[in-house]
Amino acid sequence: LQVPCAPSQSLAGSESRRFTNKHSKKALKASLTLGILLGMFFVAWLPFFITNVTQAVCGCVPAGFFDVLTWLGYCNSTMNPIIYPLFMRDFKRAMGKFLPCCRRSGEPRPSAISLSMRNSNSRPCAATSLKNVL
Repeated sequence: LQVPCAPSQSLAGSESRRFTNKHSKKALKASLTLGILLGMFFVAWLPFFITNVTQAVCGCVPAGFFDVLTWLGYCNSTMNPIIYPLFMRDFKRAMGKFLPCCRRSGEPRPSAISLSMRNSNSRPCAATSLKNVL
């Protein structure tokens, strides 16, 4: 004998699957972004650290080569602002709000007062106006 399940139970099950699927996609994307960031870090800095240890042991590393590897590590810092907007939509939106070059034409520029109130977690009072504050 099979017991038919009620429509509300199947709807709740599909909602649960959709919720789980949505969060698993976010987790996968976050893992991918973290993997790329760590991969870039190791590609940029591992040769420097290996060469640094080699230089300490035998002193046979040319200074010019050591400088190139040092700058390769420094270039890792320039890669992070490129990687974050490519893989993180929230980061891209936040940058678009504050950088004039990244803002869409229809979006208003946030004022200093709105930013200050947003950062202080306070809400504007009905009786307080900008003229009264200044």
